[in-house]
Amino acid sequence: MMADRIEKRVLEVAAYTIKTGSTIRDTAKVFGVGKSTIHLDLSERLPKINKSLAEKVEVILNTNFNEKHIRGGEATRKKYKRIS
Repeated sequence: MMADRIEKRVLEVAAYTIKTGSTIRDTAKVFGVGKSTIHLDLSERLPKINKSLAEKVEVILNTNFNEKHIRGGEATRKKYKRIS
């Protein structure tokens, strides 16, 4: 059934996120789905399936969100270093 497949994916995505601490974008690439799907899985579906896993994932997502400006700045720095 489709709902079972989605629930299985949500739990796999959550486990992967907790294990690796990866970003939504990186996780989406690994699982071959869109960023929106991963975000929906982790922020809306997971709390309905497993509240304790959702709390662990939320900490990682918040950390990644708070660090994204640093990663973006680092990527820009590397880009211009390659150009010059």
